[in-house]
Amino acid sequence: MATIKFQFDPNKVVQSAALLLKRHGKPMSYLGLLKMLYIADRRSLECSDQPITGDRYVAMEYGPVLSGVYDLIKDKEIGVRGAQSLWAEYIERCPNPEKPKAKKDYALHLLQDPGDDDLCDQDVAILEEVYQEFGSLDPFKVVDWTHDLPEWEDPREKKLKVTDIYVDTLLELLGRSPEEIEEIYQDTIRERYLDEVLSG
Repeated sequence: MATIKFQFDPNKVVQSAALLLKRHGKPMSYLGLLKMLYIADRRSLECSDQPITGDRYVAMEYGPVLSGVYDLIKDKEIGVRGAQSLWAEYIERCPNPEKPKAKKDYALHLLQDPGDDDLCDQDVAILEEVYQEFGSLDPFKVVDWTHDLPEWEDPREKKLKVTDIYVDTLLELLGRSPEEIEEIYQDTIRERYLDEVLSG
């Protein structure tokens, strides 16, 4: 079986990030947002075998990260049509008001509300729950929490900056059987095929 790869959903990514930023009510550390989006995706997988964002997971020094979201925050193209322009329409980087002299610890600010039409009730509930649990914590406390997740391995031990966290491995850690993982894989193949047919 090949590795499970979900489809990155720019609308759900932007709406998920915006929901967390709205709840925060002020600019949020980019690190805090990254951590909460990963935790939300993980909980969605645990509940329904489907993520919220469809992003790729990687392990970095500061824990698990959504790779595409990280690149969007850094204003990098990610190879998904319209993703960068959509992100920039609603979210921008700004100095972190809590650490104004820290050049690398910038924050994210919501320019306008994209709504949440693409998020299902479960998505919203998970994001709300994650914000309630982690939104008021120092981002580095959340980093420490994610370091205890079984899928995270410090890439520096392999003399690397980043390593992949495979969805198959994560699902196994979440208690899915090989048969269930195979079924999820087949579902992703069918969904990708239908999307390609419908998009022409």
